[in-house]
Amino acid sequence: MLEVLLLMAAAFAAGVLNAMAGGGSFLTFPALVFTGIAPITANATSAVAVSPGYLGSALGFQAELARLPRRLLVQEGLICALGGLLGAAALLVTPAKLFSTVVPWLLLFATGLFAIAPRLLARRQNSATHPLARQLGLLVVAIYGGYFNGGLGILLMALYTLSGERDLHTANALKNLNSLVLSLLSVMAFAWAGAIAWPQALLMMLAATIGGFFGARLARKLPTTVVRSVVILTGVVMAGVFFGRG
Repeated sequence: MLEVLLLMAAAFAAGVLNAMAGGGSFLTFPALVFTGIAPITANATSAVAVSPGYLGSALGFQAELARLPRRLLVQEGLICALGGLLGAAALLVTPAKLFSTVVPWLLLFATGLFAIAPRLLARRQNSATHPLARQLGLLVVAIYGGYFNGGLGILLMALYTLSGERDLHTANALKNLNSLVLSLLSVMAFAWAGAIAWPQALLMMLAATIGGFFGARLARKLPTTVVRSVVILTGVVMAGVFFGRG
């Protein structure tokens, strides 16, 4: 019962964080590992737990997505689908011991990226980069997202703003839609491989959805700097714990 409460609390808090600033995977993944789930299974289950939030976020930006060329949406959706599958496949063939060694470094990378994200997003270019460079960058980010979900939204936002998307709402819409696409494909791959702890995943999906609802309201009241500080502190502490566990 204590483990169930821990997982639901972590998922609820992750839903709140994702609705406000991102970084929810910093809570769901460690919570699953601490309750005895193997790291690779915990990573796959964490991806399932936070996935409902992507759908809600994408629906919230329907107006922005409707103004974009359908060809662009389909093209980038296919790239993210491919990247999500490749990343999931890479995770499934990674030896458990190697992944356990890499985890704290991935957490540190995602935390550092989250910390410098405002500076990255402020560097908005006046001219768009070459479409091929944007597509290759998107594929790399999608592979990372399929392999390890932490920091995915931050990477996508940085990619879109630095590749010429001047409207942050449009960049956010693309980020949410493509996060949903690659997450769905990677989750399907994890499910096919039997890498998901479904009882925990279903409980956490429910709690994360409720957390996302309350997080959207709370976002209007708490200063963004406070939320960001909590996310960064959480990421550093969790990385330290994983380093300490060897």
